[in-house]
Amino acid sequence: MARDLLVLSGGHAYDRPAFAALLASLGEWDITHLMHPEAEEAVANGRALEADAVLFYDMGGYSFADKWVTSRPPSEAFRRAIVERFASGRGAVAMHHALAGWADWPEWHDMLGGRFLYTPGEVRGVPTLDSGYRHDVEYTASVVADHPVTAGVPATFTVTDELYLAQVFEDEVEPLVRSDYSFDREHFYSAALGISGTLCSNEGWDHPPGSNLVAWAKRVGTAPLVYLQFGDSPVTYANPEVRRLLANALAYIAGDTA
Repeated sequence: MARDLLVLSGGHAYDRPAFAALLASLGEWDITHLMHPEAEEAVANGRALEADAVLFYDMGGYSFADKWVTSRPPSEAFRRAIVERFASGRGAVAMHHALAGWADWPEWHDMLGGRFLYTPGEVRGVPTLDSGYRHDVEYTASVVADHPVTAGVPATFTVTDELYLAQVFEDEVEPLVRSDYSFDREHFYSAALGISGTLCSNEGWDHPPGSNLVAWAKRVGTAPLVYLQFGDSPVTYANPEVRRLLANALAYIAGDTA
């Protein structure tokens, strides 16, 4: 019997047919794919509590206009539903730009284990520069843990994807996969400059070096959570090792091996 997978997207552009093909490759799942704002409403009404697995591929809470971005927190009902899911011991998988979602809900980033900032702000009370991005990076990914999520994945594999220079709470997560790319300001562009109209620039942006983690696992209370940084483009969606990692992660948080 197929299990129930709830997929949330919206708030960030992506190739819908290619992403649908990725979801179709995952095996025996009965998939409900909802986009914001319907996704937020459905979760607030209890949909996430019913699902065997939840995949966050969304970036909620943002409005982009006039070369800048504004943000808002999720509804209180949405927050309660997510907290309740984790409190019940039921986990989730988050991918790629989910690390930037819900900028005005700090607990979300505590649950994920990291945070991408579009504009300078604070992370856990510390003033922090906006995060960095770099598209179409070809890099070697290395598995660094024997874990159900990495089962069957080669020790090293090649990925072409967007990478982030962002906050990762490494002391609170279990590293799964690392990248050999250089995570320093010379190799990334400022997100704030990008949304202001100056794309692919790091002028005047002195971001410190960051973590090279591109996949990790952690617990939210007793619930399993997996974050996969992969997921920007059709090339990434079609990568067989990315597909394997995602399939393993969903099976893991659904209770197969959690």
